[in-house]
Amino acid sequence: MSIQIPRGTQDIIPGDSELWQFIEQKAHDICRRYNYKEIRTPIFEQTELFARGVGDTTDIVQKEMYTFKDRGDRSLTLRPEGTASTVRAFVGNKLYGNANQPTKLYYIGPMFRYERPQSGRMRQFVQFGIEALGSDDPAIDAEVIALAMEFYRELGLSNVKLVINSLGDKESRNAHREALIQHFKPRIDEFCADCQQRLEKNPLRILDCKKDRDHELMSTAPSILDYLNENSQAYFSKVKNYLADMGIAYEVDPGLVRGLDYYTNTAFEIMLGGEGFGAITTLSGGGRYNGLVEEIGGPETPGIGFALSIERLLMALQSQNVVIPVKQSIDCFVIALGDKAKDKAASLLFELRKAGIVADKDYLDKKMKAQFKTADRLQAKYTAVLGDDELEANKINVKEMESGNQEEVALSDFVNYMKAKC
Repeated sequence: MSIQIPRGTQDIIPGDSELWQFIEQKAHDICRRYNYKEIRTPIFEQTELFARGVGDTTDIVQKEMYTFKDRGDRSLTLRPEGTASTVRAFVGNKLYGNANQPTKLYYIGPMFRYERPQSGRMRQFVQFGIEALGSDDPAIDAEVIALAMEFYRELGLSNVKLVINSLGDKESRNAHREALIQHFKPRIDEFCADCQQRLEKNPLRILDCKKDRDHELMSTAPSILDYLNENSQAYFSKVKNYLADMGIAYEVDPGLVRGLDYYTNTAFEIMLGGEGFGAITTLSGGGRYNGLVEEIGGPETPGIGFALSIERLLMALQSQNVVIPVKQSIDCFVIALGDKAKDKAASLLFELRKAGIVADKDYLDKKMKAQFKTADRLQAKYTAVLGDDELEANKINVKEMESGNQEEVALSDFVNYMKAKC
């Protein structure tokens, strides 16, 4: 019996992996321009990190985490998202003590959530995210949003929509919290068990419930925008002004609730419009999380970030027929005929590669015609034919595949000749 791949995972094979590499390189490039530095954290962490950092009332913590005991009877969890781990590393490595602040970080790596697999939503998925820690300036909120929007624009996506909201500061959230409790409490028995449990712990989570989204109380629930105090209103206005100055269009949605407990003030999602992308249109989301660093044991430190799924990004690009310009061809295919020529081809290939030329050769002892077919399949720009006679004369025949032009080149000049051509 063959062993099957685990449900909700995928193999990314050659032909597809180049697309991932292109997108990941784009992420590295844009983060470098915005002066964000890469951080790499463990794939598993102590379970308590996510219970405290993500929030024990979230679906992620309650239903979706891959949690296990190690041999020391310690509870560990495969990371379901990147922010909590990044903040844990920020605290543990005392990055808050660095002279240059805020600390601007980004990550690219696999995350794990046990949920029903569907198109663009896997149990193991790759997330690209950024975190800016140490500043409560509204300008950095706008910077984080701008980075995300520019990332999509540079990849060629169109019809991308930014939706923003403010969840307010602690005072505003507390006032809104009480209003939500009073709104839902008289009829809470009409809601699902999860919502009933969340009423007192975190009633804001009720607004994000998928089961009860059509309940009439959802549409009449108190809006957070009606409970923003003066400071929160001023903060939100500045974020919107910065976005307007950058020419970034947005919509304000008072019902936007991010899925994690640590968000305050700015919250946002980026969505894709148009046909062919499915019912779930959200590409990415993020927001400000003042208070998370303290929750994980660090000093009082404001922060903001976002995260996106590479899988969903690839789906979006495909839905809009965006062609990713990845290189599938090779520069040179060396065709060797005769025992001595085959021996020489191995070292010749090494010299080509050392010079930065993408090159390959036959390893299956194929005939000359079959080797040319292999060169065609590899989309080789040039073939270099070396037989025993050519070897004895210290020559090699180079053919440009597109034009068919051929040239005899001295073996001693071959590598430099190919460098000039490629």
